[in-house]
Amino acid sequence: MDDTGILHGLRLAPPSTTSWTPPPYAVRSRFTEQEVTVGTSPLAVPGTLTLPRKRGPRPGVVLLSGGGPFDRDETSGPNKPLKDLAWGLASRGVVVLRFDKVTHAHPDVVSAPDFTMSDEYVPHAVAAVRLLHRHPAVNAEQVFLLGHSMGGKVTPRVAAAEPSVAGLVILAGDTQPMHHAAVRVARYLSTMSPGPDIEAAIAIAAEQAARVDSPELSASTPNEDLPFGFPAPFWLDMRGYDPVSAAAGLDKPMLILQGGRDYQVTVDDDFARWRRGLDHRSDVTIRIYDADDHLFFPGEGPSTPTDYEAPQHVDPAVVTDIAQWLAPNRGKLTRFLPAAGHRRS
Repeated sequence: MDDTGILHGLRLAPPSTTSWTPPPYAVRSRFTEQEVTVGTSPLAVPGTLTLPRKRGPRPGVVLLSGGGPFDRDETSGPNKPLKDLAWGLASRGVVVLRFDKVTHAHPDVVSAPDFTMSDEYVPHAVAAVRLLHRHPAVNAEQVFLLGHSMGGKVTPRVAAAEPSVAGLVILAGDTQPMHHAAVRVARYLSTMSPGPDIEAAIAIAAEQAARVDSPELSASTPNEDLPFGFPAPFWLDMRGYDPVSAAAGLDKPMLILQGGRDYQVTVDDDFARWRRGLDHRSDVTIRIYDADDHLFFPGEGPSTPTDYEAPQHVDPAVVTDIAQWLAPNRGKLTRFLPAAGHRRS
């Protein structure tokens, strides 16, 4: 649709007839699940706590999904990447908490005139961390955050708000300003389906991005003049946030992972910034998985949106590396351990 609300194109995709199936690395007999509530009324959200059957205090991790009104599994077509991670990590002895985003459970919050990225993530992420802290199955000194995409971008802000967080796992965390990335992604997609409609969409995206960069952007700038129709306070907050600087200011270990085939968050535009800002630190592990796309699904050739329509699972090497990094006995040597499918940056 253009900025006047006129529909220029419509594609009707057939409904998916394929249901999610567990990945091979998930061993269902090794864990149980229970429903929980994260946050307080009136914006509390439902979540799922995945508990290893093995007794004793275990490391715990809170999962944060990417930008958009995702459910707790980050459902994308027939795929559920956060459920893959939850079941894979729990099979390896990690307690995992995932929850529906407030924009999924309470979609009206997006229309609030002062809605920001912090409102979308921080209150419920902090509540989830504290829920794990109180749980008897969790080692309270080993509660971590794992964020994917925008969820990875915001993890340093959550950790600043909740200092008890033991460390961060950042999967395809974007560092390029989101309004710039939107133009870049539109241009990438235009190479696959060129035409006047996509060129018009690129022009509109570029115009809206320029408004975000403008010193004249204010809280009163109309939503319809800005990317995705998000309110100006959202963009003022986003414009002033540098996730790499925020992460550098934290005295916490980090695991930063990137898919080599990702066109949404890329090695050159986003991952390079994490590397420049943090690669000198001995407590930061940085890895690229050459075959993986934005959802860490392995594949070949250029990644496209249609790739997400086929049933897939998160790369087992990613799950194994995260589980080893979260393990209680992990040490500095883990940053040099080889694993199939990735390379040290």
